[in-house]
Amino acid sequence: MPIVHVALDLPLNRLFDYLSEDAATQDVGRRVLVPFGREQKVGVIMAVSQQSDIAVERLKGVTQIWRDVDPLSAPLLTLLRFASEYYHHPLGPVILNALPPGLRRTKGWVPLKRRRTVASPKPRACPPLNDEQLTAAAAIHAQRHHFYAFLLKGITGSGKTEVYLEAISAAVREGGQVLVLVPEINLTPALEHRFRERLPDIHLVSLHSHLTEKERVARWLEAQSGEAAVILGTRLAVFCPIPRLRLIVVDEEHDPSYKQQEGLRYSARNLSIVRAQLEKIPVVLGSATPSLESWFNARSNRYHLLTLSRRAQTNATLPAIQLVEPPREVVAQGLSPAALGALGERLMRGEQSLVFINRRGYSPALVCNQCGWVCSCDRCSARLVVHLRAREMRCHHCGHHRPIPHHCPTCGNAQLFTAGEGTQKIEARLREHFPDARILRVDSDSLARVNAWAETAAAISAGEVDILVGTQVLVKGHDFPRITLVVALNVDGALYSNDFRGSERLFAQLVQVAGRAGRAEHPGEVVIQTAFPGHPLFTAIRHHDYEQFAALELDTRRMAGFPPFIHQAILRASSISEKAVIRFMENALGSAHHLVQEGVLVFDPVPPAMARLAGKTRLQLLVQCAQRSELQSFLSAWQNALFETPESRVNWVLDVDPLEL
Repeated sequence: MPIVHVALDLPLNRLFDYLSEDAATQDVGRRVLVPFGREQKVGVIMAVSQQSDIAVERLKGVTQIWRDVDPLSAPLLTLLRFASEYYHHPLGPVILNALPPGLRRTKGWVPLKRRRTVASPKPRACPPLNDEQLTAAAAIHAQRHHFYAFLLKGITGSGKTEVYLEAISAAVREGGQVLVLVPEINLTPALEHRFRERLPDIHLVSLHSHLTEKERVARWLEAQSGEAAVILGTRLAVFCPIPRLRLIVVDEEHDPSYKQQEGLRYSARNLSIVRAQLEKIPVVLGSATPSLESWFNARSNRYHLLTLSRRAQTNATLPAIQLVEPPREVVAQGLSPAALGALGERLMRGEQSLVFINRRGYSPALVCNQCGWVCSCDRCSARLVVHLRAREMRCHHCGHHRPIPHHCPTCGNAQLFTAGEGTQKIEARLREHFPDARILRVDSDSLARVNAWAETAAAISAGEVDILVGTQVLVKGHDFPRITLVVALNVDGALYSNDFRGSERLFAQLVQVAGRAGRAEHPGEVVIQTAFPGHPLFTAIRHHDYEQFAALELDTRRMAGFPPFIHQAILRASSISEKAVIRFMENALGSAHHLVQEGVLVFDPVPPAMARLAGKTRLQLLVQCAQRSELQSFLSAWQNALFETPESRVNWVLDVDPLEL
């Protein structure tokens, strides 16, 4: 009787064997229902054979093999195996989590009535491409039958999306399918609308977590069947089955959102490159501020660099950037006289302004001015944030909230004050200063409602807003041509952050923010408030010189021994029991020293910046090596040792190529 080797969603580094009367090799990749303990579990068949390491009489039989959906293809299973091996995560959870939730149900799935989405936007003619755009699109098309990694570096407003569309259109005309990845859900509707305008006859589906369970299954199946020509999605879409895949586009490739931060800690950008290699097709990584890893690869000729050096719209220029060091006496007010003056000028001219502060809430801290007590979260190593309108303190890490205290619990002092600014406080200050202005706050709190972003974007585009106050959710990839002024506040923290990527993230963030100004015929201006106007990062920002910044930052990393000149992995562990997580890390360190190879450096366990999160104590252990292959070899042996000595109360994961130390 055939034996099927099944992947199950369990934290165990193995497959499970079952008997099946009718299984065949063509069932590899199909979903299967099998008994496990006292329950039934959904799995995926990874192999069919006549042999098992377990005695046949001890094997249970398969409950059901589902053949209502095509099996996962061999190339996709190869990609999933690679992800499991490279990121050192059990294969079962990797395979099962690549399926939409509706296909992981033990009682089967209920199909959604299939309806092709008709393009509702009025078709828009393709704007004429300039010579740089044409050159880039032609280069991508020329490599359509080969693996080729392109880094499309284009300044903000340079028309990278038009290059994508040209390349996508060419691939679809030749019968192919295209995968387009975006870093965040909020970017999906605007890009989908633009694609439907330009490509009204091409069937496009979007995949993201805001869809209903039935919608996700239906769109996933449209991609798998080949019916959908363009698949637009967030990071999980990198695992979507696409049988005629001919091109992959990763927009805003530098964005840290492409790195999953729980469970399988994969990078969708990096796996896109691996998938393109497996499929022998081109992949395009696009950004105005490429990640330093991608820039280093382009400079090392691993990627082919394509450059868009000017804005696509006629007469549109990069904004003038002014660095303002606010006087000490007005720092506490958040907005300098220069910033307020520039905002007033735009109001008089009827133009829109954007005030950027990447901190939501009213204030990041509530402090006692007598004893220095700070209102903190009981479950996390973090301060509670003041949310004045809701009249409560909130933890932005675990979600804990409680009423705003009226007095200090330590000394009884009723004179509590708010330290620092968030979007709500800046909004309140602006309303005091400009009482007649139409001011709109845009952050994850204001966008919590369904369709909130669509309504917000429509109001901005219609000119119903004078001043926007927002976090980074407002500045990624959005095009609002009426904005002519951007004011950036509280940007200095990243300069003295303990995260070596802090400067890189700040530079990318400020370039994105600055890029919102002057995208049409009116010139733009950017006011950046900083106490360090002479810092090399701000000099590069002022001259719009990414290459200068990248050269300085790479030199620093080379001397310090940071990526991309070294490869890293972190063992992260957490537990409600502090003793248990310490004991686990001591054992992990011991096994690491026993297995360590020449060239692999193992550091002692330390608490992360957030030492306690949601009531759990956290520790992490860093390992690094100059050679990726040697690090991978060590991690494979170490992972096996960690599975052999489990600590029941400890959750742990290996984070390969971590973005946060």
